Amino acid sequence: MQKTLLSLAILGLSSHALAQVQGVVSDPQGHPIANASVEVLGTQLRTRTNEKGEFNLPKARGKEIELHIEADDFAHGSFHVQPGSSQNFVLKTSVIETVNVIGLPLHSSNLESAHPVNVITLDELRDQQSSSLGETLKYEVGIHSSYFSSNSASPIIRGLDGPRVLITQNGLDASDASRVGPDHAVSTETSYAQQVEVLRGPATLFYGSGAIGGVVNVVDDRIPKAADTYGEWRLENQSVADDKLISASGNTGLGNFGLHADGFWRDADDYKIPGPAEAEHDHEEEEGHEDNSRLVNSWTEASGGNIGGSYLGENGFIGASIGHIDRQYGIPGHGHGEELIDVYADITQDRIQLHGKTDLNSNWFSSTGFSAGYTDYEHAEIEGDEVGTTFKNETSELRWEVFHHAISDWRGALSFHYKHSDFEAVGEEAFTPPSETETFALGFMEERHINSVLLQVSGRIEQVNITAENFQADLNDPDAAEKFLSVFSVDHESTPVSFSTGAVWDFTLGYNTGISFTHAQRSPAASELFSFGPHIGSGLYEVGYLMEVQTNEHDEFYFALNDSNIELEKSNNLDLSLRKHSGNFGFVLNAFVNQVDNFYYLNNSGFIKELEHHHDHEEEDHEDTGHEEEVEMPVFIYQSADVDLWGYEAEAVWKINPDFELTFKTDSTRAEVDESSHLPRIPPRRYSISGEYEKNQWRIQLTAQHYTSQNRITELETPTDSYSTLDMILSYSFMPDVQLFVKGYNLTDEYARVHSSFLKDKAPLPARNIAVGISGRF
Repeated sequence: MQKTLLSLAILGLSSHALAQVQGVVSDPQGHPIANASVEVLGTQLRTRTNEKGEFNLPKARGKEIELHIEADDFAHGSFHVQPGSSQNFVLKTSVIETVNVIGLPLHSSNLESAHPVNVITLDELRDQQSSSLGETLKYEVGIHSSYFSSNSASPIIRGLDGPRVLITQNGLDASDASRVGPDHAVSTETSYAQQVEVLRGPATLFYGSGAIGGVVNVVDDRIPKAADTYGEWRLENQSVADDKLISASGNTGLGNFGLHADGFWRDADDYKIPGPAEAEHDHEEEEGHEDNSRLVNSWTEASGGNIGGSYLGENGFIGASIGHIDRQYGIPGHGHGEELIDVYADITQDRIQLHGKTDLNSNWFSSTGFSAGYTDYEHAEIEGDEVGTTFKNETSELRWEVFHHAISDWRGALSFHYKHSDFEAVGEEAFTPPSETETFALGFMEERHINSVLLQVSGRIEQVNITAENFQADLNDPDAAEKFLSVFSVDHESTPVSFSTGAVWDFTLGYNTGISFTHAQRSPAASELFSFGPHIGSGLYEVGYLMEVQTNEHDEFYFALNDSNIELEKSNNLDLSLRKHSGNFGFVLNAFVNQVDNFYYLNNSGFIKELEHHHDHEEEDHEDTGHEEEVEMPVFIYQSADVDLWGYEAEAVWKINPDFELTFKTDSTRAEVDESSHLPRIPPRRYSISGEYEKNQWRIQLTAQHYTSQNRITELETPTDSYSTLDMILSYSFMPDVQLFVKGYNLTDEYARVHSSFLKDKAPLPARNIAVGISGRF
């Protein structure tokens, strides 16, 4: 009997017979579409059509398979077919570019998802290239920049940033310190990225429930998935800071092996500004070191590279990569008394990644894949010649996924996710204790087509352990006769449970509408709980949620333990979308409502902390001396409150003729705290219009943006004036795939400040900037 059962089990794991699927891909007029990509979803089986639009997949498996077909200038198509069949497949034209989302476990594109997705393509990335991820993505609808100068700007998605926006490199956590402080740059480099994806809704649960704002996934080819030979190079110089960039990347094949190498180098001086750096410059004379024509201490130097390789089999691949980045950049806005002290960051990161995927010979599962990474990150904040704080983050991560065949027409994937982060800040001015964060998670994502409706559902349960030892806090009342230092050990464990569901309905030709609901739970990050002390880079005295500010009878403030429990942050988000992509006019309209309980955020307490600051300097006789002086820092404390966020995003494209098109974008986010106040640093409403003309080898694009004033502010926050910018791109292509270009930013030399920046009163946007360069592809 046992042998019989074993035989039945083996039979259940055997595969269906292999059969071919063939057909012809054409447009609605019946013209064949050449070089269209045809893929069997859930497998590594794919091919391209010939000049007659024909294709042949000889090894399709399963009772029914789902083909995904895509081609330039057409909307992607999904078709259910029987192996052994042959038929015609018609793709519809699309005025909005349809781009695959690589970071999702199931196939999707920016026009096929139940939730809003931004995909920034290779061409768009090169047009928008900047020294930071936030500044590179700020032109996308719904995305703004935190702008702690152009060097350390992170993306803000619908008013959310910090630990709520996960930054990943090929699906794995960037593992830097950018989620800890606004002055910390994202370590991920976009100069050799192939595309950047901004995910929201159900897909984010595969990365972690904490990413309630979204996931920004930077995709590159450091681990090749094919043996193709291709690459690109770029030389560029910008006038506003004499910013020089050299970058190159390339892939090739050697038998069954794919190889990759890339590298970049960037160097920039302090950037020019069209007015004084200080919004209120009553002390301009006192801080005589400051030159109002440039933002002092906004320079940057960076270099890095990656090498990778893969073994490419018939049914899958496995590969590895190793990368290194060095980055130094100035942090503006620092002065002590009559001196302006140089504060800068020195970052190094070493990163190893593994990635593999293979088809499975099973009736139950179609394929499986894994991603693993190890990152060693170090970030020193240096004041003059002294290292004040050094952040270290050592992260190990594993994600394993298995994809199953359709079950009652539901197709999907299961995932296991493990991540361990060992974070510490060391030095005399370290403001957070060493901590370890360990996460175990199980998740799933499923989808099903019912006629013209696509249903999507996902869920995730995880266990998060945060431990911190030697947590030191000064809890002394100023009136106390004896002073003491409290030392704690903290061990916090939580079990966030999150789920999401959505649907996309193609209700008529060229139109679809989407709706999605996500309930997500997030455990607060270690920095939100344990911060306590001066943060050199941000210029703030940061206090975590475990502490609170109290006052004595003389109105003197001091810190005390917070008696409130550490609660999970709970978010309920509803998204509605309407899309039109056919014809010469298309649009994407999104509306969202996000209600968050126990929202943790950093807010100005209104108190000033006086500190004795020691630094060395050299006198004229070159003898080293040191002295103490008092430094005043505003006290910012992490608070928790119930928050409501809502808003919209709209993008419309009108292709007036084959050579000229107009694009209009607008977005807005509102954020209220307990129905009585506003969240700080919420970006204002924005409008933009862009016109692009392309004829033969010439291309010109003009983009005008207008940011409204922001007067919806919290207590102790100042309003920000409206401003407008005008940008331009002019390019000429010659030879095979070589391009000369001139780009202009802020051509009207607008004097502007970014409301979402902690430095908005100290760091205006750069002045007029002209960039020239040459790039090529092969």
